[in-house]
Amino acid sequence: MSENNEKHPLSLSVLRAMIDTIDRDVLHLFARRNALVAEIAQHKRTHGIGIRDHRRERELLDDRCRRARQLGLSGQLVENIFRLVLWGSRDRQAALKAELPIDCESRTVAIIGGSGQVGRCMATLFGDLGHVVMIADVDTELTIEEASAVADVVIVSVPIDKTVELIHHVGPLVREDALLMDVTSIKVAPMEAMLESCRGSVIGTHPLFGPSVHSLQGQRVALCRGRGDVWFDWLHQMFCARGLVVIESTPDQHDRTMSVVQVLTHFSTEVMGHTLSNLGVDVEETLKFTSPVYLIELLMTARHFAQSPNLYASIEMSNPATPAVMEAFVKAAQRMQTIVGDGDHDSFERVFEEVADFFGPLRDQAMEQSGFLIDRLVERM
Repeated sequence: MSENNEKHPLSLSVLRAMIDTIDRDVLHLFARRNALVAEIAQHKRTHGIGIRDHRRERELLDDRCRRARQLGLSGQLVENIFRLVLWGSRDRQAALKAELPIDCESRTVAIIGGSGQVGRCMATLFGDLGHVVMIADVDTELTIEEASAVADVVIVSVPIDKTVELIHHVGPLVREDALLMDVTSIKVAPMEAMLESCRGSVIGTHPLFGPSVHSLQGQRVALCRGRGDVWFDWLHQMFCARGLVVIESTPDQHDRTMSVVQVLTHFSTEVMGHTLSNLGVDVEETLKFTSPVYLIELLMTARHFAQSPNLYASIEMSNPATPAVMEAFVKAAQRMQTIVGDGDHDSFERVFEEVADFFGPLRDQAMEQSGFLIDRLVERM
């Protein structure tokens, strides 16, 4: 064969067109997979099978990674892709009510403060499960008193500093066979108020996520038993059916834990933002030199200050453990200031090792999971 007849390499535009065709084929396959997920959701609902099967997921991931390596692909990359696929599958099953019993009775749910972000989130959650949702707020025709008196479930979703007062107002109106619950980030005071003022069942709840999340799948919600096991089982079932992970706690345990999960986290973020502001840092300039870890810290700090100051003030100032947490933070900061300021390498290593021992096995998990976050963030930089 002459050189003139040799096959010429394909142009870049042709190669890209071929990739586009393959990608479209992949999307069609995902659509076919999604259709099968819908059938699985129907089967699970009919037979009372839970949405998540950890063993099946592990087997699937192991198989896909093994096949990927055989094809010369990155097993880690393929596992990351299929973890997202599985997450989407669970979310679709939850949206199709896979974990909601077929004979589940529709309830009337009144959300007091339903015009707020958290209230709207709760309205969507219970509405998606087929319940009749009523919104009562300062700007609605339906009054708070009317809604509280007729609903099967009354949800108090107002700012923290108004919660206890409102509970004492609506609690006596709630029917004896109904449920009164709140969604506040502290639990001791609201629970006491509900138990004192209400004749019906009482449950304290705290959604451990913001209303701006893209999906409820895998998000956590804390539940505190107050009065009424039947309603507790019902609420537990509703949250699980929508893909939430339920954490049961006592009010005291909840508030102590949230003093770390919320108060310490928010306080340290606010100090970080305040420090950057006081230093007069050119944020855009730092982004030119950013490391992934700094970018994560900066984004979380900026995200924090993009939200409501009243919300965070209420969270931090209403928790009884806040003074102790802030004192511990300042004490730790002062200790590190002294060690670093004195150039004391030995003390630095000693403190570093002390904290490393405190975290124990979580360190390895943290390296793996934070590595995943860093990889995903670098892709977007």
